[in-house]
Parts: sequence; structure tokens; C-alpha cells
Amino acid sequence: MGLVAGLDSSSVYTRIVVCDADTGEVVRHGHAEHPSGEATPESWLLSLGEAADGGVLEEVTAIGVAAQQNGVVALGPEGNPVRPALTGGDDRGQAAALGLVDALGGRAAWAEAVGSVPQPGQPVAQLRWLAREEPEAARRATTVLQAQDWLVWQLLGRPRRWTTDRGGASSTGYWSAVSESWRYELAELAIGHPVALPDVLGPAEAAGRTPEGLLISAGTGETMAAAFGLGMGMGDAVISLGASGSVCAVHDDALTDPSGTITCYADATGLHLPVVRTLNATRVLRGTAELLGRDLPELSELALTSTPGAHGLVFLPYLAGERTPELPHTAGTLAGLRRESMKPEHLARAAFEGMLCGLADAAEVLRKRGVRIDRVFLLGAAAELPAVKALAPAIFGAQVVIPAPADYTALGAARQAAWSQAVADAGASAEAPPSWPSAPGETLDPEDEQAGGVAVRQQYAAVRDETHPDAFG
Repeated sequence: MGLVAGLDSSSVYTRIVVCDADTGEVVRHGHAEHPSGEATPESWLLSLGEAADGGVLEEVTAIGVAAQQNGVVALGPEGNPVRPALTGGDDRGQAAALGLVDALGGRAAWAEAVGSVPQPGQPVAQLRWLAREEPEAARRATTVLQAQDWLVWQLLGRPRRWTTDRGGASSTGYWSAVSESWRYELAELAIGHPVALPDVLGPAEAAGRTPEGLLISAGTGETMAAAFGLGMGMGDAVISLGASGSVCAVHDDALTDPSGTITCYADATGLHLPVVRTLNATRVLRGTAELLGRDLPELSELALTSTPGAHGLVFLPYLAGERTPELPHTAGTLAGLRRESMKPEHLARAAFEGMLCGLADAAEVLRKRGVRIDRVFLLGAAAELPAVKALAPAIFGAQVVIPAPADYTALGAARQAAWSQAVADAGASAEAPPSWPSAPGETLDPEDEQAGGVAVRQQYAAVRDETHPDAFG
């Protein structure tokens, strides 16, 4: 079928990959930073144009668009933004999110309505903030789009119809993952008056074609595009190691959770992506490294000179409070201190085990709801540390893949474009996407260390439950 392209418009850059539509092989790519400090939608277009410069899109016949998930563009009656884009990169939506929770009657009411509880960065909270802090701009808003929706609309020449996909819609806070429909009254609750929202397209449905005949697929959010680009399927999960952490898995049903621990996203294929987040991941390693006067590679090397279970030392890694389990005002705990365990290598090992056990707790929340996790894609710079590679498979109880570096979000957008084009032009099935290979990378199996991983988890859980007996109900 020729060449397709995927665009990844993040909060700071635009990346383009051009792929063979049949095999997914990347044939060329482009990159451009967004203009410094700007969050205007027009800056995303400038960056896109720069990334595509030099013939990057030559002979491309279909394009998919992914973008920062919490970028919101509120349009006025003439189709122009009423203010610069709202983005989820700060905490200004905290009070707005809490106010929305109360306005609908609590967390359980939100979970039942849309499958998630409002969070500060979500579009629903950003609209609430806009209504409270910039009421004149809010009153002028008649249509609300996300970043990828606006970019698709622009690529198509600003048609009368706005579109999105179920993946992007599920991150707004006013689309129901259970009924797969907009909850217009929740958008109205947030901004204070009715607004138009884009039509939600099916996973393989095209948003339209440019006057030149270039097909534009539905587009999706960055989480959904990255999952699609990695090649995730049933039994797969992604565990991200940033300062905080997250566990995201593929599931066939929408999972509602009255506590708000699980955020229920839809994916880009017709399935679901429940997500559980923690507040503590590599911040635990960095804090321990600073305490011991080491860098992260040195901390990793030191940890591997200790033994499984860190000689009885257990580190509950709740350094920033914690979200899973919900302990917002707690602190970390170091237990099992004995004279023989008070050595740098045991503290280093306990930090790695504590971080990974905290993420395993998050994965267990999903497993207890019937989500299968057999294979984990482990993302983030810390995933390359030898201590993480040595410990993660046994602690997670799953095969671990450290993906080779690639633009997986852009790859997922390109795969969506290939799917839409195959359906529109070749009569392919809309039930299954093109069979592109899963992400290549280093594969680590848990078999040899499975018993040790179980013992470490049991030791960790005993200290966790004694210290915080009601943490998991």
C-alpha cells in the first residue's frame, strides 16, 4: 500500500515517522521542537511544518496524528481558539478537580459515569479551571477539542465536522468508557454551559481526506498511540518508570473503580487500557543514591552485591505520599534495621526492591479485577539499570521486555493510518489492525528467580500491611 506517516505532537516537540504500510518498517523521520514556552495551537502547526521539511512526507498516502493527552483547545463561534491551549503540565487544576468530584456527588458517582475520577490535568478539570479563572474566555467557547482533534481538523482544511477517537475521548473525563458515549452534561458541569464535542470515530475509520486525496485517520492520545506502536495485546502491560510510575494493561472490558485507583481509558483498537498510577518510582532510587553519595549506575551495581530480600531490610517507598495505595500524607518507611543489615549495599537493594514492589502492588490492583499480565514492557531510563533488569521479572511475575529506543507514539499513529487506509482503499477488515511486529528489545524471563521474587513480595507485603493495615482495604 505504499507509505504512511505518524505524527507525535508532544508538549515540547513534533516527531514524524514514515513507515512501509505493510511491514511497519521506518523509512525516514523528522523532528522539530515547539517554539520555546509556547502552548498555542498555532505553534504545534509550525513545529509540524518544520518536522516535515525536506520532503519527509513525500509519497505518503495516509497520516495518523497523536498528541499530548491533556492538551485542550477551546474554540469560539468562528473556529478560533479563545485562549492559548490548556495543558496538563501544572497543578492549577487541583482545586478544580476536587470541586468537580464534590459537584457530582463523590468519586463513586464519577467512576460510574465515565470510568474515572477527575484529576488535575484532565480536560474536564481544565475546563472547570477556565470557567473559574477566565470566565470571559470560557463564555466564548462553543466547541472543545483535544490537541490531536485540532491538528486533524487543521490537516483536513478546517471542515464543518470535528472528529476524535474513543481513545482520546476516554481521557477527557466527560466520555463514558462503559457506554462509549459523550456525557455532555459533565462537560457543561465543568465549563458552565453546553459546548459542542467532536464525533467519535471507530478505530479504523478515517477522519477524511485532504483536497489532494491524503487520508487522515481518526487520531488518538499519546498513551493509546504508544500502546498501539509497541504492539500491545491481551496479556500485555506497560510499566513506566518516571519520577512517579504507572501500570497500563490491555483488557476487554471497561473497569469502573469507585475509589478512583483505576483510570479506565479506551485504546485505539476497540479494547480498553485501565491504568493504575503510583507517586514513587525513580525518585526512590535518586533519593537513595544521593543519601549514599552514588549515581544511579553505581547504586545499581551496589544493590547487586546484596542478596534477595536485602538482608531483611524493607523500604516502603512512599516518599511523596502515595496514590496506590491511597496514602497522600504518609512518608516512606525503612524496616528491618539490624546491625548486620545496616550496610550500603542492603539499603541500595531495598530501594530497588521497594520501588518495584510498589509498582507490583499497582499491577496487582488490575490483576485482582481480572486483567491478565503475562508480559510487561518496561519503559524509562531506569529500566536499563542492571539491578532493575535482574529484579523486575521475578517481582512482577511476568516476562519483561526492555523495548529498543523508538518513536512508539508516532509508530502507533502511523499504524492507525495504515489500518484506516487498508479499510478505505483495499476493503480490509475493520476488526483487526495491520500485523506490524511488536517492539523489539531485550526479553527477560522470570523462571529462574521466581521463588526469590515471591519471597521478596511477601516480605514487603508483611511490612506494608503492618505499617498501613488498611492500605488496600
